[in-house]
Amino acid sequence: MEGMTKAEVGRVERGTIAHSSQPMRPRDAATLILLERKGDEVLVLMGRRHAGHAFMPGKFVFPGGRTDPADSRIAVATPLHSDEEAKLTASVGRISPSRARAIALSAIRETYEEAGLLIGRKGAFATDKRDWQGFVEHGVQPSLAPLRFIARAITPPNRVRRFDTRFFSAWRGDVAVELPGGGPTNELEELVWLPLAKAREADIPDITRTILQELERRLADDPHLRPGAAVPFYRLVRNRFVREIL
Repeated sequence: MEGMTKAEVGRVERGTIAHSSQPMRPRDAATLILLERKGDEVLVLMGRRHAGHAFMPGKFVFPGGRTDPADSRIAVATPLHSDEEAKLTASVGRISPSRARAIALSAIRETYEEAGLLIGRKGAFATDKRDWQGFVEHGVQPSLAPLRFIARAITPPNRVRRFDTRFFSAWRGDVAVELPGGGPTNELEELVWLPLAKAREADIPDITRTILQELERRLADDPHLRPGAAVPFYRLVRNRFVREIL
């Protein structure tokens, strides 16, 4: 376990939203870091949040959002790799395999909704869940096998919105369909592919910058992002931000 310096804590504080007088329980959320190799560089997909959003307005972020109950009832072409599922279920605040699956699926759903990218395999897909109709219309079966668990972070207490976010990664080659107009929600005003180093210099939340640094280190050691690698976990423990390894 590693603590964060006072300056680092201050940066995280500024990257979150307003305080709340009542402690809020964090909600499960997921984010997808979509990567593409171009020559010797690795590019990452970032989108700018609409200026009218209450949460991180105008910031560049990865596609992502809250896990919905319906995500647990979606059929998949391939399941999570067993090593990835083990990391998700065995971490602090243990969750069931079905909940881990739902969290991972929410990263795929949000990437469609916000970026218009459908991760999976081409093939007939049916569900009556409204938020998954894009996969039905475009004939894509969601697939969890490409996802890698990269990091986890919990928003500090006393915030208006709190999330227990799992950061996943996948490669652009895992996208079955790319919609030219982006996602249907219009939550992200601008989508760009940036080299990792340039992405860290963009107007991004501090936790996003931290996760990018973690990802760069992992890619340096493991360019193919093999399943089951160590996962950093950021949270507040006894009024001190710590980095644990899952």
